[in-house]
Amino acid sequence: MADIEHRLAALEDAVRQLLDERAATDREQSPPDHAPASDSERFWAVDELGRQVPEGAVLFAGHLRTDRGPVKWQWGRTSDDLLAADWDASATPLSALGHPVRLRLLHLVLGGTNTTADLAADEELGTTGQLHHHLRALTAAGWLSSAGRGRYEVPPHRVVPLLTIISATLPS
Repeated sequence: MADIEHRLAALEDAVRQLLDERAATDREQSPPDHAPASDSERFWAVDELGRQVPEGAVLFAGHLRTDRGPVKWQWGRTSDDLLAADWDASATPLSALGHPVRLRLLHLVLGGTNTTADLAADEELGTTGQLHHHLRALTAAGWLSSAGRGRYEVPPHRVVPLLTIISATLPS
């Protein structure tokens, strides 16, 4: 495990360096919507991950600003570890996301609508009883947490994983 942690730390450093270099190059050469010119530019993270963990690994990371401040998060595991893991523990968090009302709730909360009263005003979320049912399911699965009486938030450590899952399901 120490070897994986060391490799992950090295990968983090390499990704930071690549991002800094890429940002400098982009500022100098091209507008923000510039498409990568080659596979090596397009797959810079995958190429570096392959150099750091040649036997195969999965890494996802992200950074963004939320109403509570910046969020930075990353996670990685070797492919062998993932394939050998017990996937049963994933059922509850994944099933909590499997309802359109719950996805809408998470979208609204991430967008700043975070009080029960404001959420209940959205007719697409159903009755107050239905709203509370969905809020409980998302809270139990760890996608929401209480931020005070009648207020909810997506916990900072869950923002990037949630956006990663959503990103993986959207058409490319």
